[in-house]
Amino acid sequence: MDDRPDRRRLALATAGLCVVLVAWNNLVVPALPGRPATAVAANVAATGVLLAGARGAGLTWAELGLARRRLPAGARWGGACAALVLAAYAVALAVPALRPLLADARAEGLDGTAVAIRALVRVPLGTVVWEEVAFRGVLLALACRLLRLPAAVALSCVVFGLWHVRPTLSGLAANDLADGVVATATAVLLTVLWTTAAGLLFTWLRLRSGSLLAPVLLHLATNSLGVLAAAVATRAG
Repeated sequence: MDDRPDRRRLALATAGLCVVLVAWNNLVVPALPGRPATAVAANVAATGVLLAGARGAGLTWAELGLARRRLPAGARWGGACAALVLAAYAVALAVPALRPLLADARAEGLDGTAVAIRALVRVPLGTVVWEEVAFRGVLLALACRLLRLPAAVALSCVVFGLWHVRPTLSGLAANDLADGVVATATAVLLTVLWTTAAGLLFTWLRLRSGSLLAPVLLHLATNSLGVLAAAVATRAG
């Protein structure tokens, strides 16, 4: 039986998802009115739609990293990595010379409630769960059906890197870190490379533990604790 039509549909679905994901974070979400609340709601809805579509397309919970039997392994691996991140932030905050590395102008003027909402709601729901389901869940599972594992991992990581172009531009502008087109382009390229490498670490955790929970916990610790650390460092001057 000729399986070329199935592979063609799979290739189209994978390529289409790559385009949609890059456009979503760089074009769609930044244009939403009422951000950031609407962005969180949109990403939560997109997570549900993507999971429903993946299951409808025949991807299993195990392929998506959501099999219940793998949750303990995911908790062990993710918990250990999260503890390391917590220790790193604690050291950086304890050493005055390192605190400026954590400071972020976007944390200035935020009261305790705003910081808590960002760390406990916006980051977990609007960023971490959505990104892990999209990249280490659905995109990786689709790509693994189409490509060999190294190529599938590379694809998901590169798209994850490109996902961060617009957020990088926003961060550079808020912190006045790049002056001119060349400096900005260089900073964006370096960030894309860095987030691509981070995606590789998240993917390794996902594959090693067999559970999406592992990269979720590491991602959550990095971003949510990063918000808290930035708030403390910014206030400490």
